[in-house]
Amino acid sequence: MYYTDRLQWIRDCKNITQKEVAQALGIKQQQYARYEKGINVMPITYLALICKYLDISADYLLGLIDEPLSLKEKEKLTKI
Repeated sequence: MYYTDRLQWIRDCKNITQKEVAQALGIKQQQYARYEKGINVMPITYLALICKYLDISADYLLGLIDEPLSLKEKEKLTKI
């Protein structure tokens, strides 16, 4: 599963629209949609903002782990 699929899946699970994510990033919805569809490559500078907004670990979006962890869950695991 590509990061674009994971990004769309987690956004849908949280009932957040593309427009809401785009507003959090300070971009237009159409531009965000292109990132999510894989038409354009999303700049890495947006990764932290998206993770904070969606409360999801970057490790999950990048495919390093398969379980979608919230940022708090990820933080607990790294402290152990």
